[in-house]
Amino acid sequence: MRIAFLTAPEGVEQVELTEPWQAAVDAGHEVVLVSTSPGKIQAFNHLDKADTFPVQEVVGETSADSFGGLVLPGGVANPDFLRMDDKAVAFVRDFFEQGRPVAAICHAPWTLVEADVVRGRVLTSWPSLRTDLRNAGATWVDEQVKVCDHGPNKLVTSRKPDDLKAFCETYLEVFGAEQTP
Repeated sequence: MRIAFLTAPEGVEQVELTEPWQAAVDAGHEVVLVSTSPGKIQAFNHLDKADTFPVQEVVGETSADSFGGLVLPGGVANPDFLRMDDKAVAFVRDFFEQGRPVAAICHAPWTLVEADVVRGRVLTSWPSLRTDLRNAGATWVDEQVKVCDHGPNKLVTSRKPDDLKAFCETYLEVFGAEQTP
């Protein structure tokens, strides 16, 4: 399966990008770093700059049609930037409209709120997003990983970097069970 990893040019939590990425590569998937602008993204270890990663495709020049699933890594600044970019929000919404699986960790559900795709869903996130998710019509739970199959696609969410092992195992299991290209 071809999996998109969507990040902003700056602010993604490095471990929430690299661990799910490597897990997908190890499982035999093709992974593609998608961002809102070409060049490189700047990852962070909390508030400290970490590594940079080359952007492979740009939102607005690619579409959900060319991917079997979407992973949204967290970091506080990453989803905050993405939810302010209309093309990024539309890209995320397209995965839901097409019934393709999506995985989001930590603060990443902020982008899902902006895409208006959480209503009626049960999910988890970093605890500070709880009120935002409830206000957007979701049911928030404090669980290591949550799979929600409300609607035509499945959504996998986790709370924080400590949940990465369960997040990676679960999203790969869910994505592998889907019959998308």
